[in-house]
Amino acid sequence: MIRDNQHQTARAIGAAPAAPPGGAQVIGGRGCGLVDCLMPNVNSVFWGSAAVFLWAVQSVWAEDAALSGAFVPVAVPSGQQVLLSEVLLDDSPGALWARFRFVAPGISREGATPAGEGIDFQRSAADMDHLCDSLALDYLRQHDLAPSMVVISFSDRPVEFGTPDPEATQFFEAYRPDDGRCIWEAF
Repeated sequence: MIRDNQHQTARAIGAAPAAPPGGAQVIGGRGCGLVDCLMPNVNSVFWGSAAVFLWAVQSVWAEDAALSGAFVPVAVPSGQQVLLSEVLLDDSPGALWARFRFVAPGISREGATPAGEGIDFQRSAADMDHLCDSLALDYLRQHDLAPSMVVISFSDRPVEFGTPDPEATQFFEAYRPDDGRCIWEAF
């Protein structure tokens, strides 16, 4: 169970205020957009174009998946649709864990169908490795957090943390951050 702790989260210190309905501005919004925060030294003209593209993709994906604009689209090696849902800090296992929760509507327990639909666990695992090494480690550095574990989870639909949903497909991977890398941990 997630409970209050002494660790300040981005939301607690006002660095990550809630996005307005339809999503926050990528550039020029409160604080900085995801692109500006993760890559501050890159040419702003290029990232301005990328921001417009991401906004368009987010709008299409949110409509297709019947999701709100509060989810942030993230690129992954498989090319599947992946939306950042939330980041939770949890110290109930006895040490700080950072949980990065994503909605990936295309994942399937049965894997790919003959029509090529459905992303199986193996393809999703490579995406989760990528997200830990890139997005999660950058987030932890930006917010000066040093968790003992990072958990990346994919769900085919939004599921409230800690609430069982037998109809939902969910994939999980756990990693130990070590020297700027994510080391996979079996759990």
